[in-house]
Amino acid sequence: MSKRVIVVGGGNAALCAALSARENGADVVVLERAEGELKGGNTAFTAGAMRVAYDGVDDLLTLMPELTDEELANTDFGSYSASDFYDDLARVTEYRTDPELASVLADESLPTLQWMNKQGVRFVPIYGRQAFKIDGRFKFWGGLTVEVSGGGPGLVDALTKAAANAGVQVEYGARVLSLIAGDNGVSGVTVRQHGVTREEHADAVILASGGFQANTAWRTQYLGPNWDLAKVRGTQFNTGDGHQMALSIGASPAGNWSGCHAVSWELNAPEFGDMAVGDHFQKHSYPWSVMVNAEGKRFVDEGADFRNYTYAKYGRRVLEQPGQFAWQVFDSKVSHLLRDEYRIKQVTKVTANTLEELAKKMDGVDAEGFLAEIRAYNAAVDQDVPFDPNVKDGRGTSGLAVNKTNWANTIEDGPFEAYAVTCGITFTFGGLRINRDAQVLDTDQRVIPNLYAAGEIVGGVFYFNYPGGSGLTNGSVFGKIAGANAAG
Repeated sequence: MSKRVIVVGGGNAALCAALSARENGADVVVLERAEGELKGGNTAFTAGAMRVAYDGVDDLLTLMPELTDEELANTDFGSYSASDFYDDLARVTEYRTDPELASVLADESLPTLQWMNKQGVRFVPIYGRQAFKIDGRFKFWGGLTVEVSGGGPGLVDALTKAAANAGVQVEYGARVLSLIAGDNGVSGVTVRQHGVTREEHADAVILASGGFQANTAWRTQYLGPNWDLAKVRGTQFNTGDGHQMALSIGASPAGNWSGCHAVSWELNAPEFGDMAVGDHFQKHSYPWSVMVNAEGKRFVDEGADFRNYTYAKYGRRVLEQPGQFAWQVFDSKVSHLLRDEYRIKQVTKVTANTLEELAKKMDGVDAEGFLAEIRAYNAAVDQDVPFDPNVKDGRGTSGLAVNKTNWANTIEDGPFEAYAVTCGITFTFGGLRINRDAQVLDTDQRVIPNLYAAGEIVGGVFYFNYPGGSGLTNGSVFGKIAGANAAG
């Protein structure tokens, strides 16, 4: 007789788990708290980039068979091995990532995306955000080459369609309140749907309910002071329900509970994500800028590394500034490099032909402090090194309290543009402890029978920071594993 598997959540990790469990013979029901256009968890708000290990173009063609001869001729895709993926994950997490989980993530990234492609997920190269055209050829950088066609919403739609075609039952407006558990492990959940509470029994439960970033009280409790003031980039429904129900039956907490993925985000964005705007409140071209705080002073090395390896931790740095805001300032030499998100209507932007005029327009900034900072910065730029946005070009500054390591251009050629940002939290890093089979462990490090977890609810993979595009891949890899093992 087929096993019955319940999946809690409705985003990428949950739907991959559901498809995998169904593929392995289980009867599957997905319980998604949200309904209507709000379904899909954080996945629906992402741009859809997925970090994947590949040895070269042949591997990429298994994911993107529609690449044209012209695209292949005009693009240097390079390669990005599983060991590169693992090394980047280890480096940006300051070597705290769980080595076993990190190895599984890197090694299974390509097979998992190939499996997703067979489920109907279409992938395309990230030309617009991850490659610049130099001497007639595009060159990808930062280990990030592939995104889902249609972004996060496209991913949710493709996986939802695949689930329906496979016979997965999806229930919307179904908030899971607790796990049914006893001496033999987990045997179901208590769920409230449309005002009615009921029990749903199953042979296995997979928790894929996201982080706790939309829980203001938990943010302040675990992340610290001022985190109640951060904007939530994505769904309002990721409030830690899955964490709470698992911990209450003895699950082991793991990972960086005081850490999170947080980015530079439009200052006047709403409290939670806006599906109409999606990911475009982010402001990720800061490596070409100088970022200043209310005192007019720079406070981070904007060019420390490729954007992929710094953006997820720089939101925290913005939150630490007076008033929890900063301005990104761009010279006309680089304005053509700004990502599409800088051109949306919902943006806090000022422009000026002179720095003095710009200083007066940047609300909340000490104008004299800003002008002094820019003078010192301009004098410190090594202009003998050529600027190249495709590589870490070594064009930096020297002698400043906070030097810029790469992509340092003087701020002297108007017109100038400045954009106001605050901190936008994407997801929290603290979660449940799992093994390589996606089984949840208890505080004695023993498997809790019939309980699995995948996605942002899992702790131990990300600490302090994360390599861009690895969050979706992490959810897919361990979602697929959880589904297969829950059904087995």
